[in-house]
Amino acid sequence: QVQLQESGPGLVKPSQTLSLTCTVSDGSITSSSYALSWIRQPPGKGLEWMGVIFYNGNTLYSPSLKSRTSISRDTSKNQISLQLSSVTPDDTAVYYCATQRSWSFGSWGQGTQVTVSS
Repeated sequence: QVQLQESGPGLVKPSQTLSLTCTVSDGSITSSSYALSWIRQPPGKGLEWMGVIFYNGNTLYSPSLKSRTSISRDTSKNQISLQLSSVTPDDTAVYYCATQRSWSFGSWGQGTQVTVSS
């Protein structure tokens, strides 16, 4: 089973760019069997799908976050990355990466807490 691990700074200042990495093991980010997505959960709220990167490097973003979100990959490291620009305290959340097939999510990372605060 694919294993995923998120990493990145736990604290980001308002207006800065949030950058996270998801390292994939026991699987490949270029596998056509699944895509890799970023999902977040703000405190006290539900899960919010942010975007996905496919086996060929194509991406798809949530319309509400599209203008601020970028997902990329490093095939040499078997990692995907998330960048979210111009963050505000509303972007405080636990951020997850997960495998995605259609609109089903299989393997999840443990999540990483990101707080936006000055």
